[in-house]
Amino acid sequence: MTPQLEEARRLLKIAKSDRDAFLWLLQGRGLRPAAAFFFAQQSVEKALKAVMIVRNLAPSRTHNLLALAAELNAAGVATPHTPDDLAVLNPYAATLRYDDEEPSLVEPNQARQLVDAMLGWAEQQIG
Repeated sequence: MTPQLEEARRLLKIAKSDRDAFLWLLQGRGLRPAAAFFFAQQSVEKALKAVMIVRNLAPSRTHNLLALAAELNAAGVATPHTPDDLAVLNPYAATLRYDDEEPSLVEPNQARQLVDAMLGWAEQQIG
């Protein structure tokens, strides 16, 4: 196994754990939705970076899903959702973690579909 494949699989494993945290937190009563959506964003971010690594692309040090997906697309790697589709999760990476307002940027089912699609895609890409 190459070091790139090993690192990609490690990131994918963490992405799945982040997905599980997202799903678990969605069920919590009285929790801020931003707390759950943070893990949705993290899951997608790690899935994108895992695919970048296995494709010998150096992931940018960013939490910006739009930028990461655009980098992959520019390298000829199609993603199951457009960079703009994924960008809806961007504010949950940092901005909304420190905000007490809860704007409705994404619905739980929409976020779950994004996460599931991106993880399934990443698994296919990594093997």
